[in-house]
Order: sequence, then C-alpha cells, then structure tokens
Amino acid sequence: MTKVDIISGFLGAGKTTFIKQLIEQVFTGEKLVLIENEFGEIGIDGGFLKDAGIEITEMNSGCICCTLVGDFSKALQKVLEDYRPDRVLIEPSGVGKLSDIVKAIEKVKKNAEIEIGGKITVVDGKNAKLYLKNFGEFFADQVKHASTIVVSRTQMMTNEKVEECVRMLRDENGDAAIITTPWERLGKEAICRALEHGAEIEELLHHHHDHHHDHDHEEDCCGHEHHGHHHHDHGEDCCGHGHHGHHHADEIFMSWGKETAHKYTDEELDFLLKALSETEGYGTILRSKGIIPMDDGTWKQFDLVPEEYEVREGQADYTGRVCVIGTDLKEEELMRLFHI
Repeated sequence: MTKVDIISGFLGAGKTTFIKQLIEQVFTGEKLVLIENEFGEIGIDGGFLKDAGIEITEMNSGCICCTLVGDFSKALQKVLEDYRPDRVLIEPSGVGKLSDIVKAIEKVKKNAEIEIGGKITVVDGKNAKLYLKNFGEFFADQVKHASTIVVSRTQMMTNEKVEECVRMLRDENGDAAIITTPWERLGKEAICRALEHGAEIEELLHHHHDHHHDHDHEEDCCGHEHHGHHHHDHGEDCCGHGHHGHHHADEIFMSWGKETAHKYTDEELDFLLKALSETEGYGTILRSKGIIPMDDGTWKQFDLVPEEYEVREGQADYTGRVCVIGTDLKEEELMRLFHI
C-alpha cells in the first residue's frame, strides 16, 4: 500500500522548505516520489528539490482543477506503476484547492493500492489574515480540508500574533493538529506526532460522518460532478465581483513568467525586489520567484511574498527564469522592471 501525502500552501507559504525537511528528516529510507503541480508559466522550484534526489513530474497549468481531474490522475497512476514508491508527496499549486486534490486522489484509489496519509497545509502566519480576507475561496479551502496545519514564519511574529493566527485558523478548522513551533527546531518525532494526530482526527471524522463530510452535489470548474461544499454562493469574490459557486485559479490569479538572459547587478536585484514587495505599481503581487544570472558570474535565487523576500546563492542554469503571480498584473511594466 502506497501512502499519498498532500502538502499544500497558499502561494509563498514556505511549503517547499518544509517538504525538503520532511524528505531529509522524517521520510528517510522510504522510496519517495514528489509530484509538483506548479501554477505559472515557468517552473522554478523543481531544481531546488531535485538536489534531494527526488523524481519530479512537473505540470505547468493555469487551471489546476482541470489538471487534477485529467492529467493529474494519469500522472499519479503512471508514477505508481513506474516507480512503485513507498510514499508519494504531492505539492499542489499555491492557488490549488485542497478539496479538489483529495477528490482527484480518491478517483485513483479505485485502480491503485493507495491510501491518503497526511493532508498538510503550510500557512504563512504573517500573511494569513490578509489571504483569508482577500482570497478566502482558495486560502480557506486549504485550511478547512487539512488534517495538519503548519504555521510558517512564527519566529518573526510576536506571541500575541501567533495566538491570533491560531484562533483564526481554528475558526476555519477546529480539528487539525496545528504546528506553531518553527520546524527547524522540531525533531522527527515531534513532526511525526503532529502528522499522526492529524491522521487520527481525520479517521475519527470519517467514521462518524461528521458534518464536514455532509456535502451537496455540485459541479467543479471542468463540469465534473463532485461532492463539494462551498460557502461562496451569491457572495462576492476577492475582486468584489458577485459570483455563484466555484472559481478556478486562472479566473482570479494571473501568472507572468519569462526567461531572461540579462545579467543583473546587486543594485538592480535589490531595486526590483523592493518594487515588487513594497509598491503597487506592477499590480497586486502575491508571489514572485526566480533564478537569475548576476553580472559577477554568480547566480541568485529569490523568493518574494508581500513586504518580504529572501535571496540565496543559486546554481547556474541554461538561462535566467522569473515568475510573478498576482492579480491585475501590469505586464509591460514588469518587462521593463526585469530588463526583458
């Protein structure tokens, strides 16, 4: 029986770093396959995780729901047949709905010896309130359907802010195990306990047919019937437009991705990262990442969320690549900003 774990996180939550920790500390000795589903025209994270010796199937697609009900199920079945892994880790797009992913895996269960293990959502503690307010349909879905919630960046938050974040998450999900200790301080046993607790709760809820599982029949964005439960009927979406029911990611989010041969100076990189994270001149930027060549011959990899970014040394690639995710993106201004 192959265990399938889903590790979701809204945009730049830190899930890739958490997955690397799971691979290196928690799932050591297991035959692992990672399936990454990247929202965006250019995949950036793949190279980072290939360093850990994990096989990656990358699927770039604007509509994650369509990817899941079509290509995703085939990709998962192929992985199971070709690699016969002990465990499959699924890292969905940062704007994917966890409920859709679970439904897609349930379909594969009919033809494969698999069981769903952890449904883990990594939440950016510093931006959780902002995301819930503006993008509740996507963010809340990931929180509501998680068996374990990992709050990232708590080391940058006051105790009061951490407690406020946990209360907000509890309002959305009263049963999940919530990890608030910075994960680099946690040992294998502590992480395993949290994941097992989440799985136990999930099993309990399943057996008691809890109200969370009492769903109406609806259709997803691709016209397939599913058992979904949305609280968005006749409401307003994050952009203030009235809507009825289910959205998919490319109705709300834009993704702009380009290759670039420009060699950047430290000053140029600093300027563009500040412009993206601190101003609104390029649209509402929710996430940006890239790997780019520098004028001194080195390569830099950057990762950005609102009001925050990090830069680290990167491995040389065949060309530079950048990706920006947000709403109302101004593509011409982005081209100028990145010297493309």
